[in-house]
Amino acid sequence: MPSQFRIEYPNTRIIIDCTEIFIQRPSSFTSQTSTFSNYKHHNTMKFLVSITQSGVISLVSEGWGGRVSDRQITEESGLLDMLDTGDSVMADKGFTITDLLSKKGCSLNIPPFREQSHQFSVEDVHLTQEIAQLRIHVERSIGRVKNFHIFDGVLPLSMSPIASKVFQVCCWLTNFDVALVEDK
Repeated sequence: MPSQFRIEYPNTRIIIDCTEIFIQRPSSFTSQTSTFSNYKHHNTMKFLVSITQSGVISLVSEGWGGRVSDRQITEESGLLDMLDTGDSVMADKGFTITDLLSKKGCSLNIPPFREQSHQFSVEDVHLTQEIAQLRIHVERSIGRVKNFHIFDGVLPLSMSPIASKVFQVCCWLTNFDVALVEDK
């Protein structure tokens, strides 16, 4: 475990995030609705990616329609079954999964939400920075996957049946690259 985690977040088992790739707009209205991402303003396929503290990709979900929530992908991806009591998961604010993790005896480390006041407290600012410095590794890992440039354009619908497998293979290939998180 890198020292960055060992000191402040020793129980962190994984860091998770979702990513999306553009897909061609389906002709079916139902399919258009289920794949349209309000975040990307485009039809997308969405994946959950989990990395270990050292930056190794440990789980890649199947592709989902871009409209699906981070919570639903987390629930149905099998990720929760891989956690043990006492584990901690690091994520961004969009992952509203505290209750799901609590049922497993696990915890969630996310940046704090701003309460009624208009500003964060000094403690909340430091906590946000601390988590962001560690959580960035999952985004860097996803960036390595996208460096293959296979998903730069709009994925044709004819590739939909194999899109999940292609994305997963790209993820697994990045694990052969040099270490993403080095111990200082």
